Amino acid sequence: MFAAVILAGFGIFTGVAHAGYAAIVVNPATGQVLSAVNADEQNHPASLAKMMTLYLTFQALQNGKLKSDQLLPVSAWAAAKAPTKLGLRAGQTISVRDCILGMVTKSANDAATVIAEGLGGSEDHFVELMNAQALRLGMADTRFGNASGLPDPDDATTTRDMAKLAIALYHDFPQDTPYFATKEFVFRGRVVRGHNHLMDRYPGMDGLKTGFTDASGFNLASTAVRDGQRLFAVVMGGRTAAARDQLMARLLDDGFENRSTPAILVAQAGGARSGIAHRVLAALSPIDSADAETVPASPPHHHHRRGRSVPVARVCTPHRGVICPRRNVAAHPHPVRSASRLAHRNAKKPVVVASNR
Repeated sequence: MFAAVILAGFGIFTGVAHAGYAAIVVNPATGQVLSAVNADEQNHPASLAKMMTLYLTFQALQNGKLKSDQLLPVSAWAAAKAPTKLGLRAGQTISVRDCILGMVTKSANDAATVIAEGLGGSEDHFVELMNAQALRLGMADTRFGNASGLPDPDDATTTRDMAKLAIALYHDFPQDTPYFATKEFVFRGRVVRGHNHLMDRYPGMDGLKTGFTDASGFNLASTAVRDGQRLFAVVMGGRTAAARDQLMARLLDDGFENRSTPAILVAQAGGARSGIAHRVLAALSPIDSADAETVPASPPHHHHRRGRSVPVARVCTPHRGVICPRRNVAAHPHPVRSASRLAHRNAKKPVVVASNR
């Protein structure tokens, strides 16, 4: 009965936000699009939004507004962000470098908000900076709702726009791109491990970012090098992490062979998300805290560029052609704002809350 009442309450909305499957592969040296399926269809970015937060962070490091060892305060607003997170507490401080690593590996929403407030004064103002920069990069079909990619009714992007952002990160901040290859780092005596497990298995892959919410599906922006050639690829709306990763591997393999990936394979990696009843019941579940494993911490190796320390990812031995299923990602509900701040959508859609990774 209780669930029925809740379900009835959703009747005021015109629809439920679902990701549509989409993919793109780009050769940045030539600008050639090697594969494109629904590349201009708008989907929720999930944690791919942190790529823009990182872009503005690298920009601030480059122009001297931030320093990598600079300590930033943790507000109550940042500490209260839903998982995944580093578990920061209000009143603490955290270095810019640890915020970067937290976003790249753990996809930490609290770390993204600390950066947003440090650069923008408030997250709302930082979002304005994000959207202004998106326009400067030619991301005409993108609007960000927050610094982390937590569900927002009106955030939207496309695989084409995310590819533009990924390429801009590597073109504009080559000194900082080693961050994206980081698989784990030690934070306050704990090992914080990353979510981008495909990097362990795909030869030449050295970044970029994963993303997941119930509304977005499983997203991934990747870059890889083979025989001196670098490609960028983006997958959005994956049915599972494993399906998304398998599709990404196929897209890159085909791209390096200068052939297009069949659209049917992209469609097969997507798929309908769970029904509305499942999502509403999931929204009633408690929020889990982020996890990290305690280990004896030995100092990581770093490259030193412009007086800043950039971590070097651990070396792994990938096995070509073997794509192992990623462990299941649990959905952790969290509050979400119901009011729209962005006007680019014609119809308001409810967002089903879930962990942002």
